[in-house]
Amino acid sequence: MTSKEVRAKFLEFYRKKEHAIIASASLVPENDPTTLFTSSGMQPLVPYLLGEKHPMGVRLANSQKSFRAEDIDDVGDNRHTTFFEMLGNWSLGDYFKKEQLPWVFEFLTDEVGIDPNKLYVTVFAGDKDAGVERDEESVKIWKELFKKKGIDAKDVELITEERGGELGMQGGRIFYYGAKKNWWSRSGVPMNMPVGEPGGPDSEIFYEFIHIEHNPKFGKYCHPNCDCGRFMEIGNSVFMEFQKQDDPPTGQAGGSFKKLPQINVDFGGGLERIVAASNDNPDIFEIDLIFDIIQAIKIVSCKNYEGADKVSMRIVADHVRSSVMMIADGVVPSNSERGYILRRFLRRAVRHADKLGMKEGALATFASLVAEKYKGVYDNINTNLIAIASEIQKEETRFRETLASGMKMFEKISKKDISGADAFVLFSSHGFPFEITAELAKEKGVKVDKKGFEEEFRKHQELSRAGSEKKFKGGLGGLSEIETKYHTATHLLNAALKKVLGEHVYQKGSNITVERLRFDFPNPAKVTDEEKKKVEDLVNQKIKEALPVSVEEMPLDKAREEGATGIFGEKYPDVVTVYTIGEKNNYFSKEICGGPHVKNTSELDHFKIAKEEAVAAGVRRIKAVLE
Repeated sequence: MTSKEVRAKFLEFYRKKEHAIIASASLVPENDPTTLFTSSGMQPLVPYLLGEKHPMGVRLANSQKSFRAEDIDDVGDNRHTTFFEMLGNWSLGDYFKKEQLPWVFEFLTDEVGIDPNKLYVTVFAGDKDAGVERDEESVKIWKELFKKKGIDAKDVELITEERGGELGMQGGRIFYYGAKKNWWSRSGVPMNMPVGEPGGPDSEIFYEFIHIEHNPKFGKYCHPNCDCGRFMEIGNSVFMEFQKQDDPPTGQAGGSFKKLPQINVDFGGGLERIVAASNDNPDIFEIDLIFDIIQAIKIVSCKNYEGADKVSMRIVADHVRSSVMMIADGVVPSNSERGYILRRFLRRAVRHADKLGMKEGALATFASLVAEKYKGVYDNINTNLIAIASEIQKEETRFRETLASGMKMFEKISKKDISGADAFVLFSSHGFPFEITAELAKEKGVKVDKKGFEEEFRKHQELSRAGSEKKFKGGLGGLSEIETKYHTATHLLNAALKKVLGEHVYQKGSNITVERLRFDFPNPAKVTDEEKKKVEDLVNQKIKEALPVSVEEMPLDKAREEGATGIFGEKYPDVVTVYTIGEKNNYFSKEICGGPHVKNTSELDHFKIAKEEAVAAGVRRIKAVLE
């Protein structure tokens, strides 16, 4: 099956189960300073899993764009991608195990057509220290589901992470694992959870590729959580039903658990992996979403998809796809935060493109192949395709300007193991992300001091932060306060730019830190000093006018009718949150946004544009501060 078919079937399946289909959130999290990127389907829904009422109701489903930079070292095998889509369905205090497990089993076997004989499941083995019993209820449900398909599903008493390779399958189809594998919380296993943190057992679904032989280097025997490649996880149902307490039972540490007043279901299924399973092909890079890029790389490089070239092709395909997705959601290459992740990916892609003998500029041409696959799904890619390709091309050009000198330095320092300081000079002076230095060193048989590099990088960041903090006067009153102020200032800036430059201005991307706001918008020319002054004056005027900031939930159509603006190309749910600055019938700004915002513009400090620059063809960027 194609990814488009699987995605559509999933959403329609849960629509029929009375779920509201919600839009994918951006890869850049809104109002979540704890992470750089959206890395799972549940991440944007955490407030609602914790009890806040969702405007679309208690049954939700979607396909969420997700990105995990920590998987970069695994890219090159047949199953790891850094960008992926997570098919998800949620119950916010509504249904639970007896509905969830049959539904997901029905979807996989009846809708997608996966052979149930190749499916295996895992459940939570319990945790005596935490006082949480093992999940026998899920086992009973799974036994009945497999029985209806003519399969006698034996449950294996216990497989731990450490002993799985010693015990093997044992004729089982349902496997108990401990908290490291089958417990979900934002802070890991039960005993590590802070007081008040929610969590619960989960049940994972694995697909078996029976033609793959077990590799004994991963353990004597194979089992569902083995890393040999025979089994691949394709879905996980989390039953969030517990909350950590501060009253540990006698003789126990860490606190006990009580049932949450609202017990939830949080399912996540990897779209790419489900498609691969439906085709009985363990190579994620051969599904329709990615293989067109692989085919193009084969043609451009005149190489076959095999051996070491296969690894480089996968890295190029993955990194280009992830880069396109990041740029479409407003990220641009830089040496900090999200921009640094993007820069790492593009420069590593250049490195592997060179290994394949591809000519300069090839990476940017692959952006259209990515865009084609997401027409009608994530239209901001096609809308901004020219700017995306331009950004990729510019970053490749920047890297190549220092590539030759960087390679000369590498040859000098790689006659012995490379120090962290030298690796940092390669990064700071020659644009070599650590991964490139590490790969080159591995090829040459020398080591790189990663901890030393990270220490040098940390020192660099601290110096940069110290320099930025000098821009501000004292008394910020905490991170959340200044970030909240910047959220509201961004709305004022957007409205002021429309007034000064014209109605063609809209938000193409934004980023807020405790140090400044950043706002990207389309404009055919550089913003003149006179125009910048007008924008600054208008924003400061509205701050002095002490305009009220109000919030209201309303249907999307009504919000549009009332003149509310939003992020161009973003898909919004049927009910949205609208922030209005000014009186309702005489507002200065009205935007669809998740907040947070101040109550009155008088709470903001003096607004000043610190920098205005080009970031892509026809796209400008403003960085501004409150001082």
